[in-house]
Amino acid sequence: MSECRHVAELPRPEPAPLTGTCPECLADRTHPVHLRLCLACGHVGCCDSSPGRHASRHFRDTGHPVMRSFEPDEDWRWCFVDGSIV
Repeated sequence: MSECRHVAELPRPEPAPLTGTCPECLADRTHPVHLRLCLACGHVGCCDSSPGRHASRHFRDTGHPVMRSFEPDEDWRWCFVDGSIV
């Protein structure tokens, strides 16, 4: 894994999660498959295997480039701009 320039631009420390689950899934009454945490603002969204794909939608709506897994025992990060694990 290499670190992209977007990681260097993230706030330190990383933001606290705003919620414990995907609020859009709660509103839609759907179940998230896996959760992702936006490392720019702390938004929690569901992955692209979930019906709403809310983490990707959050990126499209905000331009926040990097998220990480919000699942236990996972620590990988994804850059939407570069389309790669960072």
